[in-house]
Amino acid sequence: MVSDERESTRERILSAVLELLDEGGTDAVTTRAVVARAGAQAPAIYRLFGDMRGLLAAAAERGFADWVERKGTRAPVADPVDDLREGWNDAVQFGLHHPALYRIVNADPTPSPSLTEGQDLLRAKIDRAARAGRLRVSQEHAVGVLRATALGVTLTLLDTPDEERDPDIAPIAREAAIAAITASDVPAAPMTAATAAVTLSAHLDDSGTLSPAERLLLGEWLDRLAQSRTH
Repeated sequence: MVSDERESTRERILSAVLELLDEGGTDAVTTRAVVARAGAQAPAIYRLFGDMRGLLAAAAERGFADWVERKGTRAPVADPVDDLREGWNDAVQFGLHHPALYRIVNADPTPSPSLTEGQDLLRAKIDRAARAGRLRVSQEHAVGVLRATALGVTLTLLDTPDEERDPDIAPIAREAAIAAITASDVPAAPMTAATAAVTLSAHLDDSGTLSPAERLLLGEWLDRLAQSRTH
């Protein structure tokens, strides 16, 4: 019973903080505002979260985790490259709609569990593109490009007053990133060594022919070819 009450109080407090973050940013998250919104006592905040910094981190983690969970339940777009576009758009829009939460989650140099899970979802999308022969760089390189551009664009727009934001920045950056990591879907286009290496690397785990040591060695060779980006 005590455990249930503790969890209920914790959830009310986290929900209250998420609402306050969206309404007024971190400045709106005061002890008085949280206890009033959550219907809790001030000591509960410090008992459950240690301090306000811990409270903000826990709330941001909860909000981001909920978004990642929703992303994980969505059916993928038929075209794997369009699926990458949709995921990129969704990440930027989430940051713009929840600026305070987004800044908190991305400020910590150590990725939180939800941020790591979100990266895993991105890797799954990239792996799908690689298996379709649509990736022309290594998968880790593709992850880095998409994450860096989405984060950079989002923070740039958040740092710009609404009335001064250029609506073309996001789509231009997205398409530049997509063009840098994906191959043409035109069937007649020749496959480069880099594209072939990325595609084969994505399918290595499907083969039971090679020993673990052989797969590791071949994987290293394929990664080297993928990074060459030979055209």
